[in-house]
Amino acid sequence: MGEIGEGKYGLSTAYYLYNGNDRNDCICSIRSNGSGRSCNGYFGVIVLGVTTAVGGGAVRDVILGIVPPAMFQRPIYTIVATFTSCIVFLILYLKKEFLQGHNRETYDKIMLVMDSIGLGIFTVVGVNTGISHGYVDYMFLLVFLGTITGVGGGLLRDIMAGVPPYILVRHIYACASIVGAIVCVLLYRHFGAVASMVGASAVVVLIRYLAAHYRWNLPKLTREEEN
Repeated sequence: MGEIGEGKYGLSTAYYLYNGNDRNDCICSIRSNGSGRSCNGYFGVIVLGVTTAVGGGAVRDVILGIVPPAMFQRPIYTIVATFTSCIVFLILYLKKEFLQGHNRETYDKIMLVMDSIGLGIFTVVGVNTGISHGYVDYMFLLVFLGTITGVGGGLLRDIMAGVPPYILVRHIYACASIVGAIVCVLLYRHFGAVASMVGASAVVVLIRYLAAHYRWNLPKLTREEEN
C-alpha cells in the first residue's frame, strides 16, 4: 500500500494517498491508460485529508455531546484542511520526483517536526475541551479525549483507506499522546492552564522525536512460519 509508516518518520496523508507499492498505482486510482495517467480519486484525497485533520476532534465532540461538532460550527478548520490536501496532492502529482533522494529525507524530517508539534497541540486541545466542559476531576475521560483528538483522525483515515492503523503498528505515537494527556491534566491541576499546555506539548514532541530517532516501536508478537 502506501508509504506512510514505512519510512523513518512517516509521511503526510497526501503522499500516502499518491504512492502505491510500485509507485505507479495508488488509492487515488491513478491508472495507466495508454495515453498517460489519470486520477479518478481527487475527491478521495480531500476526504482522507480532512478526516485526518478534524476527525479526532469530531469524535471528541460527539463524546462530550457538542452538537454540531466544532468542525461544523467553525468550518475554517475543514476549509484549510481541504485546500492543504488539494495543494499537496497537486504538487506530488505534477512533480513525481519531488520526494526522491535527498528531498525525501529532508521532507521526512520536516514532517516529523510538524507532526509531533501537531500531535502535542491536538492532545492538549482535547484535554482542555473536556476541562472547559466541567470534567476536570475525570482523569480517564480527559486522557481519552486528549488522545482521541490527537490520533483519532489518523485512525479513521487508515480505516477508510483499508490499511493497518498507523498508531497500532508503528513508532510510539498514541503512547506519546496518552503520556502528554496525563501530563496535561496533572499540570493543569497544580499549575494552571498555560503551564499544562506548554509542558504537555513539549512532552509529546520529545517522546515522538526520541521514538523516531531511536526507532522505538511497540513490542509485538511474531508467529514463526512452519517449514
